[in-house]
Amino acid sequence: MSIRNRLAWRAKLLRSSENRPFNPWLRDRGSLTTHLQARGQFVVRVLRQGLAMPTSDEAIALGIKRDQLAWVREVVLLCAGEPLVFAHSILPCRPRGPLTRWLARLGNRSLGALLFAHPGFARGAIHGKRLDHRHALFHPALEAMCLTATPPPHLWARRSRFAFGAQSVLVTEVFAPALICA
Repeated sequence: MSIRNRLAWRAKLLRSSENRPFNPWLRDRGSLTTHLQARGQFVVRVLRQGLAMPTSDEAIALGIKRDQLAWVREVVLLCAGEPLVFAHSILPCRPRGPLTRWLARLGNRSLGALLFAHPGFARGAIHGKRLDHRHALFHPALEAMCLTATPPPHLWARRSRFAFGAQSVLVTEVFAPALICA
């Protein structure tokens, strides 16, 4: 199996009993922030923000080299104190533009609120994937969502690219199993 196939994210996931409960979350093109805010007290907790290397599949999706530094932001989204989503966003360092400045100043505010409030953003296709221990974001997501004591064998995730002029940010959202129970 080629690295591209192993790392592939799918525009259409096969329907299964495993992913059925997550399908509304995996496919929705609206603002995840808005949906979570409707569930109760919503908080964004920044875990890390700064320059880092992209994962292999991110480099492929963004058309950049794997060893090329990019701006990375990782947050956990909480509702009523419960961590429900691990969000990982990556913005290539080149070209520079307003998105670079906006991300640097975002703080504990939701990136989704910015992306859906500004008419200049265009969302690309949504791709989904079942992440397991082999994916670079699996263990950070487990930690961020406090799932390390009894970790599930996999987590469902989606990602999409948001373009703003010549810049684009790739946003990956990993869902906690508790999301469908909350």
